[in-house]
Amino acid sequence: MSLAAPQDPNAPRFRVRPPANWVNDPNGPFRWQGRYHLFYQYNPAAPVHANIHWGHASSPDLAHWEHHPIALTPTPGGPDEGGCWSGCVVDDDGTPTAVYTGIGHDHTGLGTICLARAADPLLVRWRPVPAPVVGAPPEGLDVVMFRDPFVFRHAGRRHALVGAGHADGTPSVLVYDCDDLTDWRFAGVLLDGADPVASDAFGDKAVGWECPQLYRTVDGGHVLVVSLWDGDPCSTGYLTGRLVSGTGGGLGFEATVGGRLDHGRDFYAPAVLQEEDRALLWGWSWEARDTPEGWAGVLTAPRVVGTRPDGGLRVSPAPELDLLRAPDPFGAGPLPVSYDLEITAHDRATVTLLRSGDSRLTIGLDPRQGTVTLDRTGWPRAGREGSAPLALDTPPGVPLTVRLLVDGSLLELFVADRATVTERVYQRPGDVRELTVEGDAEVIGWELVPPTSG
Repeated sequence: MSLAAPQDPNAPRFRVRPPANWVNDPNGPFRWQGRYHLFYQYNPAAPVHANIHWGHASSPDLAHWEHHPIALTPTPGGPDEGGCWSGCVVDDDGTPTAVYTGIGHDHTGLGTICLARAADPLLVRWRPVPAPVVGAPPEGLDVVMFRDPFVFRHAGRRHALVGAGHADGTPSVLVYDCDDLTDWRFAGVLLDGADPVASDAFGDKAVGWECPQLYRTVDGGHVLVVSLWDGDPCSTGYLTGRLVSGTGGGLGFEATVGGRLDHGRDFYAPAVLQEEDRALLWGWSWEARDTPEGWAGVLTAPRVVGTRPDGGLRVSPAPELDLLRAPDPFGAGPLPVSYDLEITAHDRATVTLLRSGDSRLTIGLDPRQGTVTLDRTGWPRAGREGSAPLALDTPPGVPLTVRLLVDGSLLELFVADRATVTERVYQRPGDVRELTVEGDAEVIGWELVPPTSG
């Protein structure tokens, strides 16, 4: 599916995004009757955050995506008249059901929890339930941020997480019992920012935790994913641990290890799809330039997420993305606009991807020390932290492998299957895309083949 005007080399063509206008959070990744469905926050009228609907795309293979009509539209006079914000999609006794945040025009951070049910097998038409299933946050907790339901099953029952922030600046995740999707019961606070593992992993900057997500690990544990809100999107984090019995018969989360989910500056609001044998994750990558070019935002490539034996994050590109590789690989020399690159360093090496005068966009690898460094200092950006080189640690003393997915301005770096970096790097007139390798490294790349029309 062609997702971008061909005259804009910075527009991603192979990742999910509408042909024009605004996209933010991925919503409700869902597998139904042999297809993957992915929804997303969408403004069909302009490349700005307003007038939020749910866009919709589907795929048979996670690589080739087809656009569908808008799935959810704000209802005049309804609980979502100000926007259909983030949520999930679940199978409710054979009926795919969207569980999402409805907001009014004066929501001030507080949403309601709404339902809409699929009206056809292709999930193209949806019927909103007129009244919200949760009309306000629970009383007595002084909640000032309330949104982003995520429904999951545990111990034979269905529960939901909701992102929250409290008047005293404490972020939290609330938990509800919703075995009957039309009848929700508040069951307590799953976890809040006072937890010592969370505090150590995330710091104290966030005043709310958005878009809570949960996936299972192979040892029966879970990973809790949250987006850190400090009045503006900040970053994302994960906590490895276990669900435990909470107060009032609800659930709590006993965290053991935590950290950054993505180490780049352009990744937020991920959504998880739990499959039988794996968990898939997509995130939103915002624009890092001042002036929209008729489009703004893109969803990342799907990632397979899990945990290592020490509880740390394990993450790699979904193997289905290999379907986008051209038949013949390439080596050093000119780089296409969109490509898939594998680098294995046996000793120190520097791989250059982009040049502009004396500036170079490089990946430095040092397997002896166990470091990977992304240097993007020569490419200015808007509104985010500075562009100092970013260094990540890996196990020292062994060959070091990274994988790089580049689609227009979207750069996704996977470091030894244990960390990711999502960045936006915009090519300017005069910039040169060229692959050069200095040092002891094997590099092989594939141009991404054109997507199918849709």
